[in-house]
Amino acid sequence: MSMRIPFFGLLANHSPMDGLIEHYDKIAECIATIDDSLECYVSGGVCREFEDLTRTIDEIENHADVIKRNIRNHLPKGLFMAVEKPLFLNYTKFQDNILDSAQDALHWLAMRKVLIPEAIQKDLIYLLDAVARTTVLLGPALKATIALVHGESLDRDGTKECYRKVRSERENVRKLKNALQKKVYAMDIDFKDIYQLLHFIDCLDDMGHNTENCADHLRAMIAR
Repeated sequence: MSMRIPFFGLLANHSPMDGLIEHYDKIAECIATIDDSLECYVSGGVCREFEDLTRTIDEIENHADVIKRNIRNHLPKGLFMAVEKPLFLNYTKFQDNILDSAQDALHWLAMRKVLIPEAIQKDLIYLLDAVARTTVLLGPALKATIALVHGESLDRDGTKECYRKVRSERENVRKLKNALQKKVYAMDIDFKDIYQLLHFIDCLDDMGHNTENCADHLRAMIAR
């Protein structure tokens, strides 16, 4: 039988789970930057140049990758892990995938200029907002899980409620995505525009999907 030891005393200062918050903060910073820029793009406003935006996002992403590698390269032996190592590693992958999907969304809009039809501008903004809310809700879920695993909190019900909020908002993203795709397919616009918009929408949905995967893995970390 394997034994899991919470990070008490000196071990608590070296918990790899704390690095997940630092990594998440970079993802949140990146998503906030992209979200503001995409809302401007969708509404047809005067926006930040995509080349400049891409450079900023790349810098944030590179920093996030450094944090991720540092976390993975300094994992303690399995006996001293507060959670199962495969769960931990999979979580880092899905959290990083949120950022990758955000970058892909930006790539599809930057590929060529596409005018967003007025009929779907609000729908796209609603979808963007729902995706942003989903990723924001992951932050409290992550922090509550770490506190529970480290023995700093006993609020299992409150922690589970954090996961439910993520899943609920993810379901909202799915519904908005499906409705928006139907609208785009029904529009009388150039096929290139349809193709580009649908891929952009899929990338936003992937962000929500990866966030839900993170919440599911957090839930597994506290399972008895």
